[in-house]
Amino acid sequence: MSEYEELLKIIQQGDFMGTQNLVKALLDQGNSPNQIIQKGIIVALDIVGKKFSSGECYIPEMLVAAKAAQKGLDILRPLVAMEGFKPKGKIIIGTVKGDLHDIGKNIVAMMLESAWFAVIDLGYDVPPEKFVKAITTENAQILAMSCLITTTMISMKYTMDAIREAGLYGKVKIMIGGPPITDDFAKKIGADFRGKDAYEAVKQAERFISSL
Repeated sequence: MSEYEELLKIIQQGDFMGTQNLVKALLDQGNSPNQIIQKGIIVALDIVGKKFSSGECYIPEMLVAAKAAQKGLDILRPLVAMEGFKPKGKIIIGTVKGDLHDIGKNIVAMMLESAWFAVIDLGYDVPPEKFVKAITTENAQILAMSCLITTTMISMKYTMDAIREAGLYGKVKIMIGGPPITDDFAKKIGADFRGKDAYEAVKQAERFISSL
């Protein structure tokens, strides 16, 4: 088994220390930080994401894999910055007002970071005006909103209304997601696309950024 194959395996297993040790070993062998990200971390999370979408693994497995990937990125991120590599794009993310659930949002944020996006995480229970302010100050290409419970879906609409009132609609692409969210709801409130799960959210973001 090659070291990259081993890295894919231990990230999927959620082995934090093993991931850090192998990333350091790959660096010592002359692999560039960008190579390790592209051939190791991104591939591992792509595998986990596909398994999650197909029902072969569940949120706990996805969460520990994303956290393991983050441990590797903690080592690589400053080295990549020194080499002059830039993130694919910038994404603002948050769970909407009234919703205190953030596990799904956290997984999406970690997956996006591991796919080499710059992520501005606003947290949970985020009011519309905070999303609006972030759009005006962060120069992001995508705004991602999450909710877990049906009763907070209305907060997404209120946020969309606030974005329109601020004259910012169309300035960023808007992605929404969460268990109660449907494609019809996304279309109804004027969101650009729906990320049905963390894997699809990353792929949607990559498709949009690559189209610019």
